[in-house]
Amino acid sequence: MEIKRDIYLDRLIRREKNGLIKIVTGVRRCGKSYLLFNLFHNYLLDKGVKEDHIIEIALDDRGNKELRDPDNMLSFVKKRIVDRGTYYVILDEVQLLDEFVDVLNSFMHIPNADVYVTGSNSKFLSSDLVTEFRGRGDEVRIYPLSFREYCSVYEGSADEAWDDYFTYGGLPLILSRETAEEKAEYLMSLFQKVYLSDIIDRHKVRNQEELDELVDILASAVGSLTNPLKLANTFKTVKKKTISDKTLKKYMDYLMDAFLVSKAVRYDIKGRKYIGSPAKFYFEDVGLRNARLNFRQMEENHIMENIIYNELRIRGYRVDVGLVEQFGKNRENKTTKKQLEVDFVVTRGSEKYYVQSAFAMNTQSKQEQEERPLNAIGDSFKKIIVVRDNIKVRRNDMGIVTIGIRNFLLDENSLNL
Repeated sequence: MEIKRDIYLDRLIRREKNGLIKIVTGVRRCGKSYLLFNLFHNYLLDKGVKEDHIIEIALDDRGNKELRDPDNMLSFVKKRIVDRGTYYVILDEVQLLDEFVDVLNSFMHIPNADVYVTGSNSKFLSSDLVTEFRGRGDEVRIYPLSFREYCSVYEGSADEAWDDYFTYGGLPLILSRETAEEKAEYLMSLFQKVYLSDIIDRHKVRNQEELDELVDILASAVGSLTNPLKLANTFKTVKKKTISDKTLKKYMDYLMDAFLVSKAVRYDIKGRKYIGSPAKFYFEDVGLRNARLNFRQMEENHIMENIIYNELRIRGYRVDVGLVEQFGKNRENKTTKKQLEVDFVVTRGSEKYYVQSAFAMNTQSKQEQEERPLNAIGDSFKKIIVVRDNIKVRRNDMGIVTIGIRNFLLDENSLNL
């Protein structure tokens, strides 16, 4: 079963021979190795690159143990380069290579070497990895499968695919698990034995119980505004534990650093400025979030919001939480001010969209509630409401577009319908 990941393949192709080290990052098990060793490899062959000009090394292979030595690696690669043609050097699990930053910088001195690397432990997954290369690295971020990618190989209807995706998420190996029990066990084991273990080992976390409880709180309140101080109060009142907000911030940074969760900060739309704390936190994969809670908190509205957030980031947009002030008059004719929330302010270069996630708008009052913050913005950028119902595209008199979640996710141009 080949899963096409054209978004990321195109991003690699655009960076081909750009003089930088291409660094493929992302949460573990999201398909980084498959992208390089299968999809990119086949692309190179199709364009006429000879097999001997593709130097691929999987450093987690016991047979390549000697190449984990930096001098052996440099010698091996240099001996393979025998003419002036471009050689594609592709290293997987590069964190297993001793002094790998120094080795990769050495590759930069080989004029006809085009270098691509990926890695899968906490040392390599650091979101600031590119800075280690002092401007010589070019990051390609890869995410778990989008719903469109998931459906491309799913055997069943779109409704069935949505139910599975909504529950078990988009880590590619989920598609090879046949039963609900196998899928659940895979995700729960992965979270505890791989993701959290990486964080604990890398940062030498002494109190694992605190980290576990923080993850549970973030998973339970996905998409809710919070900050370390608020979480510290939650620990004190609910968990009967005293944990400083500084410690909690450190743990939250660890989770973001490993791409397990990401943060959407608040943005004042009319004031055109960032507000800062509190912020919203979303999980990189909803299946991991659900597994963390033993599939007990399956609120479709919050999970749908998380999926929309991830989809927008997969498409390459920056995603913030919007705030807009609405002024009015009370019964005493005094001016009143309300802060209304726009779920997502979506930007990429000069492009801008406002997106609301609304599980249902089955009453007039609910529709007015969802449209109110969008109407208060007052600019001409596209305004979209994504609902659970299977609606193709509906546009009201104010130009606000309503679209069903499956159609929104399956159509890569859905922001411009």
